[in-house]
Amino acid sequence: MVAQVRAAESNPPINLDTGIVEAAEAALGAIGAARKEIGQVIFGQQKVVDLSLITLLAGGHGLLVGVPGLAKTKLVEAMGTVLGLNARRVQFTPDLMPSDILGSEVLDESPEGKRHFRFIKGPVFAQLLMADEINRASPRTQSALLQAMQEHHVTIGGERYDLPAPFHVLATQNPIEQEGTYPLPEAQLDRFLLEIDVAYPDREAERRILLETTGATEHKPVQAMTAETLMSTQRLVRRLPVGETVVDAILDLVRSARPEGGDAAITDKLAWGPGPRASQSLTLACRARALVEGRLAPSVDDVAALAIPVLKHRIALTFAARADGETVEGIIAKLVERLG
Repeated sequence: MVAQVRAAESNPPINLDTGIVEAAEAALGAIGAARKEIGQVIFGQQKVVDLSLITLLAGGHGLLVGVPGLAKTKLVEAMGTVLGLNARRVQFTPDLMPSDILGSEVLDESPEGKRHFRFIKGPVFAQLLMADEINRASPRTQSALLQAMQEHHVTIGGERYDLPAPFHVLATQNPIEQEGTYPLPEAQLDRFLLEIDVAYPDREAERRILLETTGATEHKPVQAMTAETLMSTQRLVRRLPVGETVVDAILDLVRSARPEGGDAAITDKLAWGPGPRASQSLTLACRARALVEGRLAPSVDDVAALAIPVLKHRIALTFAARADGETVEGIIAKLVERLG
């Protein structure tokens, strides 16, 4: 028994097993409840909320970029509560050491007088970790966290310690301050599924912020999902079918953003471009976005909508292009237009 869905008007029908449809219906209810609950405490940032949810549903990590005071920390706290995850926060500073994040061994003495080392887990042993101002820590500390993000385990004293499942990092960066910071290297930026820009709220959203956060009472988010539900939804995302049209659009977009093999009018402005991990990230993010919006298969519109968050931190322009006033967002927008 199968069900038919249509990803987009231009795409052919896709056959889905009944099991996928039933699992998707259950997941949609949980996702809708989570979006609604987060929206009760995060005002005027629905796009940021959706991109953050997409990041977690795709099983990845996100980089939130925005000036102070835009509720980035509050968003992560709310997501931890609503999704039923054990959430922790680390404020990154230049003197932060890897052991402050991963944990360290201490020397214990038993009542019999025997001494032994005992490992004390650091804050990285959480299901949702907020790395606040990650670019303020030294490269050594950044590398320790980003290795844990990739490997999902840490090694201390020759012993391996697995991180909890699921494990996600939402890191923040302040784009206006550069003093005392250590910009993330390109190879480490590539570990983040999406770069999410957090903009100022509009007037009506800011009015609601004023009225609802400065009174005697304030709404507290409640749990709408569990960690087990999130992991089952992540498995569902990987089972959603992707049509050939969408696959071709992803390949065309990512490959055209590299310095070689594309249109010279674009590639001459690129110092380096995205690798295969960008294609993987875009495919997973498109599947997750389709599910968040109540669809069972992604479309080319999902590729266009997620192009900038997926590719922005994976592309660098040449000095000449920057001198001419070109921007990474502008280049990606031109590439998206060519998708038709």
